[in-house]
Amino acid sequence: MNDEQEPQSPCIRNCCLNEQDICLGCFRALHEITGWGGADVREREKILQAAAYRKLKYTRLSSGP
Repeated sequence: MNDEQEPQSPCIRNCCLNEQDICLGCFRALHEITGWGGADVREREKILQAAAYRKLKYTRLSSGP
């Protein structure tokens, strides 16, 4: 029996890649988006953590001083 819950995709169907190939909807990198289906639980958790960091960084930069 698998006790680890499957992380859900953070996709919000608002895809728009910036110049670094980061989606401004879910904040995943293009390679993370395309690799999501084959990623195991641990890899998905790492992707979600990286996306959360990118989102925080983006929102802080966008809100100004």
